[in-house]
Amino acid sequence: MQSLPLLSPADPARPVAYLQGRAVSLAQFCTHVQAIAQRLPPAGSMLNLCEDRYRFLAAYAAALSVGHAVLLPPSRAEEVVAEVGNAHAGSYRWQDDDVASALAGSQAPLRSQPGIDAQIPVERTVMIGCTSGSTGQPRPYPKLWGSMHASTARNAAAIRRVLGVTDETVPAIVATVPPQHMYGMELSVLLPLIGGMAVHAGRPLFPADIAQALSELPAPRVLISTPLHLRTLVVSSQPFPPTALIVSATAPLDRELAAAVEARLGGRLLEMFGSTETCVIASRLTASGDAWRAHEGVELHPRADGTLVTAPWFAEPVLLQDIVELQGDGQFIVRGRSADMIEVAGKRASLADLTQRLLAVEGVRDAVLFQPQPESVATIRRLAALVVAPGCTAREIRERLSASVDPAFLPRPLRIVDALPRNEVGKLPREQLLAMLQS
Repeated sequence: MQSLPLLSPADPARPVAYLQGRAVSLAQFCTHVQAIAQRLPPAGSMLNLCEDRYRFLAAYAAALSVGHAVLLPPSRAEEVVAEVGNAHAGSYRWQDDDVASALAGSQAPLRSQPGIDAQIPVERTVMIGCTSGSTGQPRPYPKLWGSMHASTARNAAAIRRVLGVTDETVPAIVATVPPQHMYGMELSVLLPLIGGMAVHAGRPLFPADIAQALSELPAPRVLISTPLHLRTLVVSSQPFPPTALIVSATAPLDRELAAAVEARLGGRLLEMFGSTETCVIASRLTASGDAWRAHEGVELHPRADGTLVTAPWFAEPVLLQDIVELQGDGQFIVRGRSADMIEVAGKRASLADLTQRLLAVEGVRDAVLFQPQPESVATIRRLAALVVAPGCTAREIRERLSASVDPAFLPRPLRIVDALPRNEVGKLPREQLLAMLQS
């Protein structure tokens, strides 16, 4: 069976991570991976719950080196973690303290374990990701090593193309997203392992912490983030070191915010398009235009119920809910989602577009517009909205929104709330929206 490397490129001196202000070489990283690997059970799947990104990275590599898959629950909530663990017989948890204990005893003689030249069969399941639940119940999606290699190679190429650097350059990454999320896994775990990049061990959230983490890295710096975090950076007064590239995903980013982010941090903004089912399949320079460019090898086939996506590294075609319009030369425009398109009184609209219009209303800091009825209900009776708008009333927001939205799509009820129930990557699980609406 064909195999591909666990670590690439296999240069013992290349930095893999930045830990407590110093670079960790590939050779040092392998020592840590071996120390963890010898303490893992003989079989099973790892629930990697490490908060520290370096510890997550080392534990992940250790699990793969002994043939274990890694489970990625959509949330760290105990009930969710337990549910994922119970669904996989023989699963075990690995947390920061477990890694710290393993590394503290790493001076002991090690069993023979794969090192820098470790190879993994392309058909091996190396992780099982779960959808976020923003459109319904979370579902598991197994990922093969060959598929992750192919996808990561294209992500790395897209980043280096915008940076204008060769494969020999080692971009340094700061990520605000958790490694357990598929986006965080692809961009802050797989890129250091097999994309020739290095990652900061922390997961900073506030502007000052992000600025500090970026300042601890050499150029070229890359910030991996989300629209929610980027909006916070733009309005802050915090100075930031020059950041060559900012990558965004998990939710649509409008052109105005993209331009503001570029002006604030000094680099280009690269938005990535993908899903747990497909991983990243396209990217765009959002401040320059709306069109996405599919990764090399990815083909999109529009259908009435969404878009069928194929690629040589997919086990099978994947049907996404996104409605796209092909532009030729691998480019496309996203027009909405099949479940996102609604019809009221013979008029059609997109929930995503309506939400963007609501976000643009004066006084609104955060908002979501959604359909309270289940998707199986054919007739849309009403839309609802939850809005963060300090000092404003629901009536004021609705009146301002009416200037840009047809009366048929004005949300009733529209509730003013202190904050939206966003998860770690800024998404809004539907069940929590419904609970907040009812409360």
